[in-house]
Amino acid sequence: MRLDGVWLRYHRHGPWVLRQVDATIGPGEVAVVLGRNGAGKSTLLQLAAGVLRPSRGRMVDRPPTVGWVPERFPADQPFTVGDYLAAMGRVAGLPGPAADRAVRRWVERLGLTRFSDVRLPQLSKGTAQKVGLAQALLRPPGLLVLDEPWEGLDAAARELVPEMIGEVLAGGGAVLVSDHRGETVRLPGARRWSVTDGTLTEEAASGGSAVAVVELAVPAAGLAAAVARLRADGHQILRVREPAVPPAAGSPAPSPEVGGGSPAPPAASAVEAVGGSPDVPGPPGVEPGAGSGTPQAGAGRSGVTSEVTR
Repeated sequence: MRLDGVWLRYHRHGPWVLRQVDATIGPGEVAVVLGRNGAGKSTLLQLAAGVLRPSRGRMVDRPPTVGWVPERFPADQPFTVGDYLAAMGRVAGLPGPAADRAVRRWVERLGLTRFSDVRLPQLSKGTAQKVGLAQALLRPPGLLVLDEPWEGLDAAARELVPEMIGEVLAGGGAVLVSDHRGETVRLPGARRWSVTDGTLTEEAASGGSAVAVVELAVPAAGLAAAVARLRADGHQILRVREPAVPPAAGSPAPSPEVGGGSPAPPAASAVEAVGGSPDVPGPPGVEPGAGSGTPQAGAGRSGVTSEVTR
């Protein structure tokens, strides 16, 4: 698909949101769309998906089957999850039995089975986002366009998104995706399109960035907030271990962590993260990979310990 000299504004005399955009994406390629809020990322994705038409220029060779997942799924519709997906299967041109099989497959894979009879307006944001992903993939798309697809998803569903993208690419499809959480670090080899003040440039491949693995022990009660903060700062969470069990009375105290930090407190969960994300560099004075506001290795602040492996 090619964007050929594309300009767009929402009103005849309004400001240009995109100006002279020239870009091409081919089968088996994935491009991550980067840029600050209001730069035109979502507008670019809607153009690619066919939701918007350019004011000037043209879209060339868009695949006939496009999967589109907006940042916020339009859940204010009078359907149950099952009825909506069945209807979207028919819209996608699938015959009845094939549509039923596709709906069943994605409902089971995304953990939506118990929501089949629930009406869309009653869903949480994360569950509605899963419905949006399912409808986009009922028929294998030649182009999959994802605007912040990880937003609101639970951990299991977040892990599925790169798998789905990989399957589309393996089938010869192309993928455009935006993300402000740093999740696109899971997409090695992705091209990087940067939107700034309505213009699009492609960032040169970095040839691989050095990363560090940081293991943090945080109080179990603050686990969700710590993981969310790390993701928001652009770091990849590799795993989260179960809370540590306090030692029995009379047991010897555990030895300090490598690096001289204090031992992890009772009832703490371990979070292992990869730093050095190319999307969001760490602030000055903080070890690569440490989220904003997290202690450096060995700091031992407020009972939190960390281990940096290089």
